[in-house]
Amino acid sequence: MRETVDVIVIGGGIIGMSAALQIAQRSRLRVLVAEKGSGPGEGSTGASSAVCRFRYTRPETVQLAKDGIAAYQKWGEFLGCHSPLARYQQTGVLWLSNDRQQAKQEADRLTLLGVSVDAIDDAEVSDRFPAISTCGIPPDLIHGSPHVCTDGENLHLLEHAGGYMDPSDALQDLIDAARSLHVDLQFRTEVAEIEVVGGAVCGVRFKDGSTVACETVILSAGPWSTLLLDSVGLGGLWPLEPTRIQIAHIDRPPCVVGDLPVCVDMAGGIYFRPQNRGQQIIIGSIREEDELETVSNADDFPRFADDEFIREKLHALAHRLRFPVLRGAVRGYSGLYTMNRKDMHPVVGPTPIDGLMVASGFSGHGFKLAPAIGSLLARAITGSSSHFDTTVDESFLSFAREPIKLPSLNVLA
Repeated sequence: MRETVDVIVIGGGIIGMSAALQIAQRSRLRVLVAEKGSGPGEGSTGASSAVCRFRYTRPETVQLAKDGIAAYQKWGEFLGCHSPLARYQQTGVLWLSNDRQQAKQEADRLTLLGVSVDAIDDAEVSDRFPAISTCGIPPDLIHGSPHVCTDGENLHLLEHAGGYMDPSDALQDLIDAARSLHVDLQFRTEVAEIEVVGGAVCGVRFKDGSTVACETVILSAGPWSTLLLDSVGLGGLWPLEPTRIQIAHIDRPPCVVGDLPVCVDMAGGIYFRPQNRGQQIIIGSIREEDELETVSNADDFPRFADDEFIREKLHALAHRLRFPVLRGAVRGYSGLYTMNRKDMHPVVGPTPIDGLMVASGFSGHGFKLAPAIGSLLARAITGSSSHFDTTVDESFLSFAREPIKLPSLNVLA
């Protein structure tokens, strides 16, 4: 007789482990997490910038972010752990803009949605974050030509409760908490097939040929999800594309003084934040053209950052700092987003196959939403609620939904 469990979670990243932990917290179901990597964070989670911000176009997505970040703010309580590795870094998220009207409108909109936010002027930015330049003139990202920066007339959006986490530490915390509740996490365990009989899940077959029976599978394998959806005839319904995303990081120059928030620079097309106790700065892109490089094999893609990408982002960063002496080691790396090209939102919940649930297509939003997404899955499977549950209805992200209408399809959607 082959081994039998209640739930198999395919993928042990931040999404899969959030779901596994919350199922274990609410029930006595036997949960097996199958992770193809040899250790934690080898997939998208380990390469995440783990920025926690609230600003989204749709109010439901704002609420999902609020609910996810609320768990990170009370991380030990959420885990049931007194001394987690990860700590929420509440630096604030500063959206730099030269559109005064939009900044004011967004501040009013987000305030109505329960987000602690203000529209602040250039002088207030300088007082809070003296290293940040508020120049509204876009940098020349093609030729690198300098210009005389001006400020004094702009309004910018500041999310007071925004910040970031260390994604690897957060994932390890989830693993430790889940294992303490007898979740079985197995590394180097690649699922080759989801077994379906009569339109219902009956188990999985692993790459080594072994099988485990179950009635419920959660597919949270990030950029590997589409291959398994294809294998059960569901791959063509949502275009979930593995997409290479590049990141640059530098040692923080000594002349960059004072607090640094998470900063979203609309003019320069970048975001950046401190890391490693403020000793480094990581820089990523908010430009749609930097989110188009799909990869055919999620196990084989360039893990470095291209020289052109690094030069362009460093030029934009230098423009954004009042003391742009960017000396020291410059490095870069690449990870994978799983982009939902239809609406940039994840697909979460039951599929047409009975017992098969999916949580994929996060398009760069996965880390901040993970606790909320885990609650949707755990509640659906166990029927039990928690005070950390999201208040967003499960239909918003459902597999059966119509694509969500948005003004633009990029990571800021």
